[in-house]
Amino acid sequence: MSTLTTVLVANRGEIACRVMRTAKAMGLTTVAVHSATDRDARHSREADIRVDLGGSKATDSYLQIDKLIAAAQASGAQAIHPGYGFLSENAGFARAVEAAGLIFLGPPASAIDAMGSKSAAKALMETAGVPLVPGYHGEAQDLETFRDACARIGYPVLLKATAGGGGKGMKVVEDVSQLAEALASAQREALSSFGNGQMLVEKYLLKPRHVEIQVFADQQGHCLYLNERDCSIQRRHQKVVEEAPAPGLSTEQRKAMGEAAVRAAQAIGYVGAGTVEFLLDARGEFFFMEMNTRLQVE
Repeated sequence: MSTLTTVLVANRGEIACRVMRTAKAMGLTTVAVHSATDRDARHSREADIRVDLGGSKATDSYLQIDKLIAAAQASGAQAIHPGYGFLSENAGFARAVEAAGLIFLGPPASAIDAMGSKSAAKALMETAGVPLVPGYHGEAQDLETFRDACARIGYPVLLKATAGGGGKGMKVVEDVSQLAEALASAQREALSSFGNGQMLVEKYLLKPRHVEIQVFADQQGHCLYLNERDCSIQRRHQKVVEEAPAPGLSTEQRKAMGEAAVRAAQAIGYVGAGTVEFLLDARGEFFFMEMNTRLQVE
């Protein structure tokens, strides 16, 4: 493998500046990409090389896979760092980068795929021995299947879009009389937001805490956790305040959650930085929620 000398950052703003700053400290040449309107943006000015992707919208520039790969090849970059947002959790982008003979500085496409579907991810986590909230994550999507699942789980339950995020396609159902309307509404919202109306249902935990574990893994199968953040203060399922370390966690709880996060990452062959999210209930029990297969925004 040739020596890595030049890195293209397929992003803009604060994250692009941070990645380039670190790359420069490592002696690497940095390449920025920008839309027509971001020509004079800070990340463009700070890069050693800049490539104009054209267009004024992200859909015409930062989300154009072919343009990003062409920019890397034209600038002599051997690797692409996706940052966060944009294409950072797009398995197709990771595959395209590798197919072009470049290095994707993130997890393998297979790991992104594995965690991209909440239902498939939960099946993998169950096999890996990672604690799960009781629920139904199957393929059948008819009302009768969900009615039976909810009766088995016990109300209240939470309907969630399997391809979702950011609180879209989520509905709390207090009893069976609300199920049909809530399921139909959640499916419509999921289809509109993600192009996928597939749903899962889980036991709705009362007053849970949202605790995340940061993990790092290498290509040799080694993985470690770097402790946790409490992200329980939210508005419309979006984090407002994060606190690290999480208050009130015992040494035993912290260790158990960290080890579960490592098992989750290793189960999908993860590489790089990632975040495993858990729900922690009032009894101190924790349950896998999802994994962010990218550099964390914070």
